[in-house]
Amino acid sequence: MILLYTLKSIAFALTEPYLVLVLAILVFTLYRKNKQTVIMQKMIIGEGINSPFELTISQIVIGIFGGILASVIMSYLGIVFDENSAVDLIFLASIVFMFFNLRFICFSYSGAILGFLSLILAISAQTFNIPSLDFLKIDVVALMSMVAILHFVEGVLIILDGKTGAIPVFSSKNGSIIGGFALQRYWTIPVAIFFIIHNKSMIGSSWQVSVPGWWPLINSSIPYNVLKSAIVSLIPFYAVMGYNSVTFTRNTKEKSFISGGLTIGYSIALLGMAQLAVLNIWLKFLVVIFAPIAHEGVIMLQRYLEMKKMPKYVSSSEGIMVLAVAPSSPANEMGIKTGDLLVEINNEKIQNEDKIAEVIRECSSFIWFKVKKAAGNFEQVSYSKMNSDKKLGIVFVPRKIPPNSMVVKLDKNKFSDVLDKIKNKDKDD
Repeated sequence: MILLYTLKSIAFALTEPYLVLVLAILVFTLYRKNKQTVIMQKMIIGEGINSPFELTISQIVIGIFGGILASVIMSYLGIVFDENSAVDLIFLASIVFMFFNLRFICFSYSGAILGFLSLILAISAQTFNIPSLDFLKIDVVALMSMVAILHFVEGVLIILDGKTGAIPVFSSKNGSIIGGFALQRYWTIPVAIFFIIHNKSMIGSSWQVSVPGWWPLINSSIPYNVLKSAIVSLIPFYAVMGYNSVTFTRNTKEKSFISGGLTIGYSIALLGMAQLAVLNIWLKFLVVIFAPIAHEGVIMLQRYLEMKKMPKYVSSSEGIMVLAVAPSSPANEMGIKTGDLLVEINNEKIQNEDKIAEVIRECSSFIWFKVKKAAGNFEQVSYSKMNSDKKLGIVFVPRKIPPNSMVVKLDKNKFSDVLDKIKNKDKDD
């Protein structure tokens, strides 16, 4: 029955007019961000890999899947809040941060801030005997358990969808140009959460749930006898999850898998810490401090792994590296892939990307490449309908920094700043 009630609550979030309005605002925001992504893809690759509409629809569908998964896990575990709790502020914070500061869209930051304030206010209310100070009333154990589950689902979404909409970027290392990919993906998710209802007049407008005898499965700060006799209801909210990273050492699938795996590992550690926090208030303080610090640690670990590993996309004396291939292009029809090394064109050694353009200008219609595949084997591919007006559809990693070029160091730039930089360069050219 818990599964049925949870699905009904998610369906309510997708059909109730005022919640649909919230979803529409979030979808519009995602669409605008996806337009930026497609603009950058077109400027760098020559065409967008997906349309803004396709990117947005996929985010909605995958976000609904993520919301169902998170809601079902939390419902079965028994993560419950009091109806007077201000836990809904964490979802409001995630949406607000999406508009202003994407770095802090993560629930580990907003959850830690809310949890810490709640503990401080509760202690102050007891110390100074001023009950009105304890107005947040957030159960830290339930809060951080919820944050852990949301991160678990975020890790799953990163693995499934984190590579979508990747943008080719360049940087420099040891005097050489290296290619890589910027990954930026956001999902809006409907989440159903259990609340203890004290005001019985609210029951008719909420989703009252009958829970089985074995429920809940995890520890709670709410006494067991109170929880078993309480009237509980599932109430839906909207939240935003985001993934933002860059890699020069792995392909997009490998990077999203590693990032998602580390996020899932972080979520399991955070859930364990949250369950220990039921023992005393000092462990509650420890878990709200652990959440953002450990999250920063995951980010630093990924940066360390990037620094230690050799760049994947680098041109060499042997040939020119292919960073990206446009979907509807001669290169794609030939079977040229990301990570291939172009060694020869029409039996001529490729010294730089200018050589490819020169041969294409001089050829009648037929071109062929000797290609070293990522596995190390050589293949010959050809195309018989080439002309000087047709674009090959390849983003190359140049051997040297050309004059007036733009090398994007994405870790030091905001996404919008990179977009503006590319636009300005395009105008100058």
